[in-house]
Amino acid sequence: MRLMPDLPSESGKRCPQCERVLPATEFHRNRRRPDGRAFYCKACASIRSAASRRQRGTAATQKRPSVPVPAGQKWCPDCDQVKPLDDFPRTTKPSGRHSYCKPCHNARGKETAQRLYGGTREYHLRRRYGIGQQDVDALRREQGGVCAVCGDPDPEHVDHDHRTGWVRGILCFNCNGGLGQFRDSPARLARAITYLRGTTWQRLLIHPGVYQMRSPARGRRPPSPRS
Repeated sequence: MRLMPDLPSESGKRCPQCERVLPATEFHRNRRRPDGRAFYCKACASIRSAASRRQRGTAATQKRPSVPVPAGQKWCPDCDQVKPLDDFPRTTKPSGRHSYCKPCHNARGKETAQRLYGGTREYHLRRRYGIGQQDVDALRREQGGVCAVCGDPDPEHVDHDHRTGWVRGILCFNCNGGLGQFRDSPARLARAITYLRGTTWQRLLIHPGVYQMRSPARGRRPPSPRS
């Protein structure tokens, strides 16, 4: 039977594998879990990962650099090159850097996304919004195939509530960015509407066939030369 670990407290957190109560720092960070920490402690997680790799037949022999690595540089096992530390992504590992250089690190990420999710688009959708491309397509069909705000065809951007994380609809690039710039605030959007209504220049008929441009808030101030 799978045991549930205790939530971290001042005295620490219990690992269900080794049954030890350890400080929260002995558990990897995991934003998806309620306590923000991994299910197993770092030592047990490493053992389980190694056992899983052996079971899948993916355990590889430990590679070693063929040349000495100078101080301030690091060796990448994939491309077998020694590069400056800045060429390696930062991480929370004790070394402060990932094992693979940036190009190799990115290539591995794309390969994993392709192998597990069929592509980076599906990986991004599931990791950030918890939905897949099929869900996006279904929601877009419910909207009639157009942006839920402006009605432009073929929207592609997932709009979500930044406070709760819930997906709200599929929008075009401009509408999705606009809501974000207004911080999802109905009050800000209402003030923007009021502002536009009070400052938009309109044609005013002063004689038959003669019009004059006026703005309710700006009187007869002419438009800028660059308009």
